[in-house]
Amino acid sequence: MIHPTRDPGAPPQETLALLHTTPVTLTDLPVRVTAQAPHVRVINILDDSLLADVMAAGEVTLAVHARLRAYLHAARDAGATAVMTCCSSVGAAVDALAGELSIPVLRIDRPMAAQASTLGRRVGVLATVPTTLEPTAALIEREATAASREVQVVRRVVEGAYAARVAGDGEEHDRLVIAALRELLGGVDVIVLAQASMARLLPALGDTGGVPVLSSPDSGVAAALHAVEDSHV
Repeated sequence: MIHPTRDPGAPPQETLALLHTTPVTLTDLPVRVTAQAPHVRVINILDDSLLADVMAAGEVTLAVHARLRAYLHAARDAGATAVMTCCSSVGAAVDALAGELSIPVLRIDRPMAAQASTLGRRVGVLATVPTTLEPTAALIEREATAASREVQVVRRVVEGAYAARVAGDGEEHDRLVIAALRELLGGVDVIVLAQASMARLLPALGDTGGVPVLSSPDSGVAAALHAVEDSHV
């Protein structure tokens, strides 16, 4: 029998569950959480078959949807006071499931999308996975509409970059992404890196001519920690 170490009458420990679809975010996001809020317990749930199945089908299948539901409920049952999904490809499905839980369920890319809609009318979205591109673009458009703003989203998939990363050629992946980003710079007011795993490229971008380049980890983690704090009050 497992005996609880916490007084059952005490408030739950502040706990953030992170739902990963790639080991890349698993090595980065928990570190960010701990650096900003060492007192917050982190639960990591990783299923890298989710993204593979979505990519193969071109959409979130019923089977993927069912697994997402199971993981969200498992996170709550494990004591999470908030859950954040770290993958834009499954973001819309997680939004649809959020109402089933009594704890906050967040998308890592929502704060980034909201910010992008405030920085200009033409928003460039860069992705290496096609199934991430449209959910991110649609989220930006919804956030802009909710704020009564008009935006034009310029969509761009970096061909070959994801295959290079899977093959272990990180240098080629980075070269392709940075080259595609520089092609976008002249025609947009802001650029969004659609995948959280792309955030590591920011230090290597150099001068972007004043065009902001946004990634989701910093703002997403900040929003998740805010939700954890609020749920603990």
